[in-house]
Amino acid sequence: MATDRLPEPRRATLRIFQKMDRDPRQRPAPVDRYHRALVTGDLGSLQPLLARHHGDANVVFEISKNEMEWRVTSPATFGLSGLWSLEYKRELTTPLCITASHGHTACVRHLLRRDADVNAAPGGKSALHEACRGGHTDCAELLLEHQANPNLLSEEGLAPLHLCTSQSTLGCAQMLVKHGAQVNQVSSESLESPLHVAAKHGLVDHTLLYLQHGAIVDTRNSHEETPLSVACGQAQEPCGQEPYLEVCRLLLHHGADTNATDEEEKSPLHKACKNASHCLVQLLLQNGARVNVFDYNGTSPMASVLQTASFKREYRPHRTVQMLLNHGSQRIWPGAFEKVLKSCASTPEVIGILFNSYSKLRISEKWREVIPEEVFQMHQPFYQSLFMLSHTPRCLQHLCRCVIRKHLGSKCWSHVPRLPVPDPLQHYLLLEPEGLLF
Repeated sequence: MATDRLPEPRRATLRIFQKMDRDPRQRPAPVDRYHRALVTGDLGSLQPLLARHHGDANVVFEISKNEMEWRVTSPATFGLSGLWSLEYKRELTTPLCITASHGHTACVRHLLRRDADVNAAPGGKSALHEACRGGHTDCAELLLEHQANPNLLSEEGLAPLHLCTSQSTLGCAQMLVKHGAQVNQVSSESLESPLHVAAKHGLVDHTLLYLQHGAIVDTRNSHEETPLSVACGQAQEPCGQEPYLEVCRLLLHHGADTNATDEEEKSPLHKACKNASHCLVQLLLQNGARVNVFDYNGTSPMASVLQTASFKREYRPHRTVQMLLNHGSQRIWPGAFEKVLKSCASTPEVIGILFNSYSKLRISEKWREVIPEEVFQMHQPFYQSLFMLSHTPRCLQHLCRCVIRKHLGSKCWSHVPRLPVPDPLQHYLLLEPEGLLF
């Protein structure tokens, strides 16, 4: 019988693996009660359980689940929707890992007093990994004081510092560094350093912490990305770009290479332009980013922003286009303007800025055909002003603007504001969008 409801997971079953050297005459602690006390942090229940069942601090829990799991399959077999498949999951953990993952410091302390193995990781992660992942600073500090290894790699090849992925984990990161965590230790597969992780998540304080303790600013991951490159690739949300901007400022202040390219020869500027992060683009350009470089596919920073402009209208991509042109970016080949118009028709500010960067540009009759009718109607005044110029020369003021901009070249952004002319004229020279074209 068909139903739109997703299948509910079945209840997990618990089992305890006893230590091999355990006295066979001694009965184990009741597994459900023991597990419940660890998860809830019920020290009052945990203490008598351990007192009556000595040695249970180092048992291994097996948590088994039979549940429906979504699996992606070949569209040729199951269509685009995939299928639900019954999967058997088996998770191994310890009492110390359970309490540390929930931040129950008092329970962690009690287990350590009962000689719990601080570095045990039967399921692939130690208690310190679990504490750091949850941002439980007190637990992490307590574990480190009991000789937890701050550089122990998990089954996935991650050190505890790699699990500090949110602002709430700053205390854990500070404790780890204080107790000898290596700030340049890389993960096994992706070769990411803690600095890469901080850059990926826009963690300003973490970034500063690692840099102050000797992090290599231009270390590369498995994709040849530096932390600066990673940060520029992640800065996508308008409300969330500020932390990434601050991270990039820190990295650049500590000597990050603005023009370091990844395995696809993309520079940080390519990635910032793709995300239409105009403040970040400005920061990179003012710190020596090369504006006319090409990645492996022959894409320039200007082409990067034009390719995504229609999908990022709320990010004001025209500001990025304007920034690039004022720093000397090569213009689009006139013969390709029709393609730009087709892809960026819904962002007339971009079209206007690009069009005004030419002293003259022949308007093709085919241009009107590539603009969707609904887009044309939405921005009718602008496009009417554009096509009116097909048989009309540009005004003298525009031609003077082009001469001045050609003379200043890549220094437009710095020299135009120094000219003794009114602000509106400076804005005109810097290609501020005008609404209509004349």
